[in-house]
Amino acid sequence: MRRSTSSLVLTLCLVVAFVGTGAGAAMTAEDTYEIRKADAKAPVGVKSVTSLTIAAKTGWKVNEEAPITVKLTPDSGIAVDKPRLTKADAAQKTKELARFDVAFTASEPGRKTINAEASFVMCQETTCIPIKEKVALMVDVSLATGSVPKPKKR
Repeated sequence: MRRSTSSLVLTLCLVVAFVGTGAGAAMTAEDTYEIRKADAKAPVGVKSVTSLTIAAKTGWKVNEEAPITVKLTPDSGIAVDKPRLTKADAAQKTKELARFDVAFTASEPGRKTINAEASFVMCQETTCIPIKEKVALMVDVSLATGSVPKPKKR
């Protein structure tokens, strides 16, 4: 069987169009979502809040049926109200995003980190991708207004 020139050109055009649109490119987890975080400023001894948001990129959604967890590991000098957040703890939950408010209290001044590991599932009509993402929430802790540091004993 011999193919005509027009048939070969048409086949070549279809291949170029398929590859050129990205349809043939490999999908990565990062193509499905973005993590938004709010760094915080907080005074010592005052309950404060920072947040972590999982936001779907165009064409994707946060799976509403799959579990969502955020495990929190704060630096010393920071205490979180809940070390493990679940879907039920989400401050905002839609198909497009899940936002978690992280309540904490600092006991000493300085630049601190609350390490978070988020586990969730992103989906399209026919595809779902389980995700684990590590994020560092930065907290700048200052002495409370009007407080004076205690002098060191000699």
